[in-house]
Amino acid sequence: MEGINLRIIFVFTDLLLPLIVGWYLHAHRLVSDDTMNKVIRFNVVCVYTVLSLLSFWVLPLSWSLLLIPVFGFLLVLAPGLLGYLLFARRVDNLLDRGAYVASAMLANLGTLGGVCAFILYNEEGFAYTQLIGTCQNILLCLIVFPLAQYYHLKHTAARRKTSRLHSLREMFFSLNQLSLVGMIAGFALNAAGVERPAVLAPLFQSLVHIGAWIAMLPVGFLIDFKQVRHYARQTRSLVALRFLITPLLFVGLTQLFVTAPIIRGTLILLAFCPTAINAVLTAKLYELNVGLTISSFVITTTAFLLVIFPLLFFLLK
Repeated sequence: MEGINLRIIFVFTDLLLPLIVGWYLHAHRLVSDDTMNKVIRFNVVCVYTVLSLLSFWVLPLSWSLLLIPVFGFLLVLAPGLLGYLLFARRVDNLLDRGAYVASAMLANLGTLGGVCAFILYNEEGFAYTQLIGTCQNILLCLIVFPLAQYYHLKHTAARRKTSRLHSLREMFFSLNQLSLVGMIAGFALNAAGVERPAVLAPLFQSLVHIGAWIAMLPVGFLIDFKQVRHYARQTRSLVALRFLITPLLFVGLTQLFVTAPIIRGTLILLAFCPTAINAVLTAKLYELNVGLTISSFVITTTAFLLVIFPLLFFLLK
């Protein structure tokens, strides 16, 4: 219990502080966009691949693991469907509607959720979030991107059939998906009964902190408070969706179907996660309303870090 109480400090050192530093670097133009893009890529390709390997190597294997992909897909599809039915379909502008649906579907499960799960449940919680984050990445390619393209084309009444995206093969087998290889390798070693060397435990601990910094620094770099204020009113319903409607649904589902305490706690934690930066990137790629996604991202992330997660820390630990 003493260890978990000490890990609450990571909320500031690993999540809030890099956000502040990232914003400062952007405000004073100390780092270029190209450099920050390279930082993001290094984190995705290198750091998270090693973390996935190490965490899945010691993940307890049980039949409960089969439920995780199901909940991983639901964590994307359920808020997306609820967000559309309850709120988005009333939005007249199709670019706004597409941005809203993307913000509803995509939550910060792998990065922010991973660090918070590590704070609560150590390596086991981190591994579960990476598996669920992989489910979201699959749906990002199969559903979110095509939906964003649909709203863009319908808005512009475009009839062209070609896409500016890479092929599905390139999306699924790019270096950005290398962490999946780490997961598979970790699973294989685990299932084969190969024990992870004890010396790798401190490496994992260090990489979690390094990965959190590298992930959250670009997030702070992208914060634009003018756009946040402009679209704040339009994102109120997204706040309700993220922190009330979706969590209520998943608390009920986990009570019914999940018996393992750490898996249940991780799923409840992820049900509260804020809008992901991938929603902003999707809006940029398909020329939707980027400002709305940025506002949702900043407001929900701030509320999560300052209010929601501190409460969950004491409720779920």
